[in-house]
Formats: sequence, C-alpha cells, structure tokens
Amino acid sequence: MAIDDRRERERAARRRLIVATARKIAEAEGWDAVTTRRLSTEIEYSQPVLYKHFSGMDHVAAAVALDGFGELADVTRRARSDATTARESLARTARAYLDFARDNPAVYDAMFVRATPLKFATDDTPTQLEEAFAGLRDVVGDIAGDRDADTLTEVFWASLHGLVTLSRAGRLRPDHDAERVRLLVDEFTDQPNG
Repeated sequence: MAIDDRRERERAARRRLIVATARKIAEAEGWDAVTTRRLSTEIEYSQPVLYKHFSGMDHVAAAVALDGFGELADVTRRARSDATTARESLARTARAYLDFARDNPAVYDAMFVRATPLKFATDDTPTQLEEAFAGLRDVVGDIAGDRDADTLTEVFWASLHGLVTLSRAGRLRPDHDAERVRLLVDEFTDQPNG
C-alpha cells in the first residue's frame, strides 16, 4: 500500500509540475509557446510521460483554467468579504474580476478564450467553475430583487468579460476603468426590479 501511495503522490506532483510550468510559459510567452515538446524539456520528463497525464494541450489548458477558476472564486470572495452594502459588494467583485483578468492574462485565456473540454451549466461541470459562478451569483443575487438571479449574473459576467476583452485589445480608454465599473454597478443596482 505504501508503494501505491508514494506512486500516487509522485503522479500528482508531476501533474502539478506540468500545470505550473504550462502556466508559467503561457504567462511569459503566450499559449503558442506551450507545446508538449517545450513542456517536456522544461520539466525534464519525456513527452510520453506528459501524455500519461494529459491527452493534449487542450487538457493542459483546462487544468490551468480549473486552477484559475478556483483562484477567481477566492479573489471575488475576499473582495466582497467586508463590504457593507450590496452595491459595494458588487463594485468590489467587479473590480476584483477585472484585476484578476489583467494580472493573469494567460490563465484568463485558458478559462474563457482557449478551447477546452470545460463546460458550464452541465451535469458534469467541475466544482471550480460552479464556485466561480456562485461567487458572482451571490453578489448579483443580493441586488436581483424579482429578476432572475442566474440570468442577471450571466449578463453581469458577460459585461465584465466584455470589458476585459475590449481593454486588452486597446479598444477602451485606459483612464476610465473606474468610471466604467461605477456605471456597470449603477445599471445593475439602479434598475427597477421586475
């Protein structure tokens, strides 16, 4: 039994190393630089070892994305932890989401841009995705009133994603970030319920 436990720990450690290395390369050089050949060189394991853990680069990106969703859930939870009003909680969550995307562009791409096998709103949605959505839904639910909180959360999330995408592409004025968050929060909190 001890040998099996040791092998499982070693396997888990190799998997974490592959994911961490892929993330590091992607953040430094972009996802195009993350290949099985490059990963095997960086971690000093053969490509067949990589394939024992991941069937392809989409699955490596999915593992990075899962970590990212867990981190995003933590970031948004911390952001709203000491907010005193629903409006403040929504604003802090929006800012935390945008900051996370800005500070982790390759992880954000793995989460929302790259093709991965990860799916939301299905029977087999991973816990990390559910928790990230629930973090947004919690704050949106506080201001939803009679509106459908899940749909309102999807619109809030889509708005944040749009801000991330347009900002990263240089399509928005960089000195108006705070004003955009304020206006977004106004739209969600100042609308009549129903």
